[in-house]
Amino acid sequence: MAGVQSTLLHIAMILCFTLFTRAAPFQTALVLDMAEILLENYCFPENLVGMQEAIQQTIHSGEILQIQDRKTLAAVLTAGVQGALNDPRLVVTYEPNYVPVSPLLLPSLPAEQLVRLVRNSVKLDVLEDNVGYLRMDRIIGAGTAEKLGPLLRDNIWNKVAHTSSMIFDLRYSTTGDLSGVPFIVSYFSDPGPLIHIDTVYDRRSNSTNELWTTPSIMAERYGKKKDLIILTSKRTMGAAEAVAYTLKHLKRAIVVGERSAGGSVKVQKIKIADSGFYIMVPVARSVSPITGQSWEVSGVAPSVNIIAKEAVVNAKSLLAVRSAIPKAVQSISNIIERYYAFTDRVPALLYHLQAADFFSVISEEDLATKLNQESQAISEDPRLMIRLEDDQFVFSNNKDSEDEKVPDDSALLGTTADALFKVEILADNTGYLRIDTFVDSSQEPELVEHMEKRVWEPLKDTENLIIDLRYNTGGSSASLSYILSYLHDALQRHHFFTIFDRIQNTTIEYDTQPGITGPSYGSMRGVYVLTSYYTASVGEEFAYLIQSLHRGTVIGEITSGTLMHSKTFKVEDTGIAITVPFINFIDNNGEFWLGGGVVPDAIVLAEDAVGHTYEIIKFHRGVQQLIQQMGKLLETHYAIHEVALKVSKVLRAKWAEGMYRSVVDLESLASQLTSDLQETSGDHRIHILYCDVEPESMREVPMIPTAEEVGYIIDALFKIEVMPGNVGYLRFDMMIDMEVVKAIGPQLIKSVWNKIVNTDALIVDMRYNTGGYSTAVPLLCTYFFDAEPLQHLYTVFDYSTSTVTEVMTLPRIFGPRYGSHKDLYILTSHMTGSAAEAFTRTMKELKRAAVVGEPTVGGSLSSGTYQIPDSVLYASIPNQVVLSAVTGKVWTLSGVEPNVVAQATDALNVAQRIIAAKWMKREKGK
Repeated sequence: MAGVQSTLLHIAMILCFTLFTRAAPFQTALVLDMAEILLENYCFPENLVGMQEAIQQTIHSGEILQIQDRKTLAAVLTAGVQGALNDPRLVVTYEPNYVPVSPLLLPSLPAEQLVRLVRNSVKLDVLEDNVGYLRMDRIIGAGTAEKLGPLLRDNIWNKVAHTSSMIFDLRYSTTGDLSGVPFIVSYFSDPGPLIHIDTVYDRRSNSTNELWTTPSIMAERYGKKKDLIILTSKRTMGAAEAVAYTLKHLKRAIVVGERSAGGSVKVQKIKIADSGFYIMVPVARSVSPITGQSWEVSGVAPSVNIIAKEAVVNAKSLLAVRSAIPKAVQSISNIIERYYAFTDRVPALLYHLQAADFFSVISEEDLATKLNQESQAISEDPRLMIRLEDDQFVFSNNKDSEDEKVPDDSALLGTTADALFKVEILADNTGYLRIDTFVDSSQEPELVEHMEKRVWEPLKDTENLIIDLRYNTGGSSASLSYILSYLHDALQRHHFFTIFDRIQNTTIEYDTQPGITGPSYGSMRGVYVLTSYYTASVGEEFAYLIQSLHRGTVIGEITSGTLMHSKTFKVEDTGIAITVPFINFIDNNGEFWLGGGVVPDAIVLAEDAVGHTYEIIKFHRGVQQLIQQMGKLLETHYAIHEVALKVSKVLRAKWAEGMYRSVVDLESLASQLTSDLQETSGDHRIHILYCDVEPESMREVPMIPTAEEVGYIIDALFKIEVMPGNVGYLRFDMMIDMEVVKAIGPQLIKSVWNKIVNTDALIVDMRYNTGGYSTAVPLLCTYFFDAEPLQHLYTVFDYSTSTVTEVMTLPRIFGPRYGSHKDLYILTSHMTGSAAEAFTRTMKELKRAAVVGEPTVGGSLSSGTYQIPDSVLYASIPNQVVLSAVTGKVWTLSGVEPNVVAQATDALNVAQRIIAAKWMKREKGK
């Protein structure tokens, strides 16, 4: 406050000086008196600081000094003060004949007048469906309520207490007392816990008053469970706004109508000395503890925005929607409990639906959306859908699909088989089988016999088989096991899928069909399934199983995503429908298929699918050889030979099991091989690269920078600082090759090293260093050891050359050494890798440094890049292993674990605290 006063005094001095020098005593006195009024009365004194610049600008402009007309001057002052304080309630007027009127204090009136006033400002009714209607044009203050307690209780509050829901009409409430707000909010709340609903600051008394709900009231509470609609209009003002704002943000009431007027807690019209000028000043302010904001000036925004005269009708409709919520929720819960296939998820679903908060629901569409969100959040099942349907929607307890009728007449069986299955032999001895409907033939031996002769017999000697489902829209799931049995070896038993039927409470497992008499197509030849956007239902299940069983390749368009195995019900007395899956389809891996479309291995237009299939068949002929050659490269170059042998064997087994049938080109093969190699070996450093041009060798001799480039390299890669306590900080983001270091050595020592070598401790920041050249590691390590004896750092075994090299510190280096006794800390992150990781691990193992930060990525000193013969695939294979100088064991691939674990972003601060604590301990020990 002292700051505000001094600012205003400063403003006043400026005004006095400026105005007096221009011989304008009237304007001077007016502005000074107005400033004093604001200082003593304005409810935002902290905002007055911002007036100084605005007043100075106004004075210097000279505009105000030229205005002689009093009303014009009032308008200019209004614009100025509103602009400076951003408050439209500050209004200056010129009213020389104004006679102040003292406001009427209601509690001081006789009881008879108070009763008449209350009866004129309050109207109530009980509408259809036991909906209470309460119109209140004045918020009754605490003093009046205390005086008329029994009357208000018996004739207002208790009369509406037993209604099923309430419309609280504040559209015409333009006045009232803020002290009455706690009672109204308490009436629509439970006794406990008490709620802090408002904080009012009064500038004149410099006091703050908190408004809370009360534990007991003079009437029977309405409570907080029944629906409450508050109606507002552009005229709603003052205490009524406080009621609407509080109940809305407590999520106790839905506000319907127009944005309210945006009044104030208390605005006073104050005369500016004896000038005839007045200024309207808000002398108190409200801040809601619920939102941290206020209804003042901005008003209360309605939940449902509608013109005020239509608010009652809209409120009735809204209450009708809300009254249907409990019944709708119960109806949906009953349907889920009876039909939903995931029986283990039903209890959680029912509990969640019953406990859901439907406060924001103001329409059937909102209700459907809310119910759908709640059900899917718990079930995680996209098949379970609740939605609002139009009048054209046909509600049905539909069967999943109707099975095709198999004719009894054996003469017609052949015709039926020909209609259901179209068989051709295409170019390159490729079989073609088009299936438009899946028919369950398991109960019709004669149809099976016809199919064996007309379908499987012609296809038995083809090299590959195309199964065309582009026009397939469904059929019987039971038929799938019959067809899949023909596509696997007859002597091996396979589990294909399982179906659980919630309504029948049955679980059926579908395995290889016994007694297949016709020729089996077997499991080794290629099967290619064509799909389109029209492929639906059981057709999608077949495509899904072909992928899940790794029996073939799916080519074409993403399927329709038709959700079958479901029933759709209309929720009674609403326009809401719920679709409930009553069957679960479980694949051979025990995974539930939840519908959605099947994504092909090769996505192409349906009309191009056959042509693209031939390209994939041609590619697949070479996949086995590429996999075998990859295995040989691994056996020849990978640093750990026994792991290479194991991985090579696994790759061949995966190919034999059909795991590479989903691979449709060299890019997808590179991705799949990388995944399989890393998973089997446990080494994330192995990569298969698809390159149209030969990649640059990873062993390429680095280019020596020119004299002009040296400074740029040093500035780009190195950052240094001497921090408080004479602690050095060195960050570098790449391990430079030894030859490059030799070239830039003198400049590097001068610009970087000499500035930190004399520090008492050093922090080396490797958090952003992803690696580089391993030749830099022994050089960097050397600076942190004494010249003699040479220190054994680690041993490298290169499998490609069968050489073993002991890596030691160097006898001679540029510049002075840091030595082996001063404290050294290395910062790491999940990005730290390769040669940077080798440096970190070496210094940690030799106990020369403490590592602070996150575990490193896990890298290698060296990898070789080798081309897979006759392809554009290249393999990056780690060809070296590193043995610890301390234990003699091979370094793990899991990365370096820090001595002190910390978030990478906080590692520097942690290291500084460790250094400070260590030095403090040393000082105490002296």
